[in-house]
Amino acid sequence: MTQSTTAATDRDAEVADLLVGAVDLHCHSGPAVFPRLLNHYEAMVEASEAGFSALVYKDHFYPGMAHALLLETLYPDRGTRLYSGVALNNASGGINPHAVDHAVKLGGKIVWMPTFAAQNHIDKSADETKNYPKSANPMLLPIPLTVLDENGKLTKETNEVLDVIAAGDIILAGGHLSSHELKVLFPEAKRRGVKKMLVNHPTYVIGCTDDDIRELARLGVYMEHSICMFIPNQRGPSKWDASELRRLVEVAGVDMTIFGSDLGLVKMPRPVEGYRAIVNDLLELQMPKSEIRKLVSSNAAGLL
Repeated sequence: MTQSTTAATDRDAEVADLLVGAVDLHCHSGPAVFPRLLNHYEAMVEASEAGFSALVYKDHFYPGMAHALLLETLYPDRGTRLYSGVALNNASGGINPHAVDHAVKLGGKIVWMPTFAAQNHIDKSADETKNYPKSANPMLLPIPLTVLDENGKLTKETNEVLDVIAAGDIILAGGHLSSHELKVLFPEAKRRGVKKMLVNHPTYVIGCTDDDIRELARLGVYMEHSICMFIPNQRGPSKWDASELRRLVEVAGVDMTIFGSDLGLVKMPRPVEGYRAIVNDLLELQMPKSEIRKLVSSNAAGLL
């Protein structure tokens, strides 16, 4: 065995060890109206084979708790806990406390504020979100959603949703709301007793500056960076490289940062492959293993 082969084998072993206990809060497996690279069963198998401790199924249009519960029942020896939640898009009734209450009662672990139906997402459709996946059959156009009323205050429904999340002690994720909306949403969420808060891909669509990230992190909001944006794929080079990801980690601090794959889309790496790639890149950048473990496992595990 050559020296280079030995080094590669050693690095593969390092990466594999760091993924034992990993948690993916952002897995886009199917079935879904959008084309998906793998289904929920395949995502479970691949995560369990890599030693992941938990996997969260995210669909923009339906709650996935039933799928998670059924798969855990059918395959109890897999060792990877399966969870889901609800995204508050039009298909779930928008910013709908009844949908959130149902999610809590069925074991949901996370509520995503509007994503595809967010006014902010729609406003950016000519630029940042123009290449988002499309369904095989065109869907009804989304009704734009925001958490703010005409006076810039949180709507009644939003406050009701926050109260249900607080009572259920589950995660509030910002979805695709703008950074401005999030800076109104999260302080009120904290005031109402929400303890677990998360910004999805803060620098993509959301529009968070470094100062925004610092402000929200000081409030106790985790930054969830999407691995898919920092690794190459069949569509082309990555949006940013691993050195930028490391810089973003330093902005919020390792203790307030989480990685989610945001993978399952076609022409992209599979979720576990994404984790392997980003962990390898961060090791190349000499990031301490103790920090990598926090980013891929323990921080997210604490929220679950």
